[in-house]
Amino acid sequence: MAKGPGLYSDIGKKARDLLYRDYLGDHKFTITTYTANGVAITSTGTKKGELFLADVNTQLKNNNITTDIKVDTNSNVYTTITVDEPAPGVKGIFSFIVPDQKSGKVELQYFHEHAGISTSLGLTATPIINFSGVAGNSTAIFGTDVSFDTATGNFAKYNAGVSFTTSDLIASLTLNDKGDSLTASYFHTVSPLTNTAVGAELSHRFSTNENTLTIGTQHSLDPLTTLKARVNNYGKASALIQHQCCPKSLVTVSGEVDTRAIEKSAKIGLGIALKP
Repeated sequence: MAKGPGLYSDIGKKARDLLYRDYLGDHKFTITTYTANGVAITSTGTKKGELFLADVNTQLKNNNITTDIKVDTNSNVYTTITVDEPAPGVKGIFSFIVPDQKSGKVELQYFHEHAGISTSLGLTATPIINFSGVAGNSTAIFGTDVSFDTATGNFAKYNAGVSFTTSDLIASLTLNDKGDSLTASYFHTVSPLTNTAVGAELSHRFSTNENTLTIGTQHSLDPLTTLKARVNNYGKASALIQHQCCPKSLVTVSGEVDTRAIEKSAKIGLGIALKP
């Protein structure tokens, strides 16, 4: 794929990953194995309170075609077929869920040095059409994300965003939820050697005049161990430690406490991802 600004979903992604990725509120176990012919089989079990959820995902790669088939405990079968570069800079994705007959969707992505475009179409008689695109360079990116519902003749969503990048800082501003939500975020690399970074996200909802501020940081104690922490203006403080116990295998322990109700029990999450 050509190097470029990526897709609209990449705007603010660095800050979102720092603030929300890998934090757990439940117990999750994942193991991935490989067959002799290269098929990857991933089994996942998640315990949420008294509820236990599980799924099995099979991934098969053949030249530039990747097929993912996932079956969960509710007997749903998720199928995704991805074709990398049927033409230069193009990626095609076809997905559907059985038994949901209205879930079929086809998506085309195009990556250019100065642009990234994604168009998807639901495979129904009255589909939802989605278009997102960004344009820019290594310093500034502008983009939009729009969905049109042909059944109602109305726009299901229309978002816009902008991102600015320097050697050690990424700042972004997005207008979402049909103009009702404005979100500003930044990600700052403090020390590349220790993977130390800080980030923040401020969201304002115009309909309720509500503000949400979340700040966080990460730091690597060593090449195999990472610490992360975050806190928001509602008093929710979270932290996690993630350790790579062997190549490609991770153990993550996270916790969250409500500093405004300290008498409540802290939420503890545990994640184990094994790739023997």
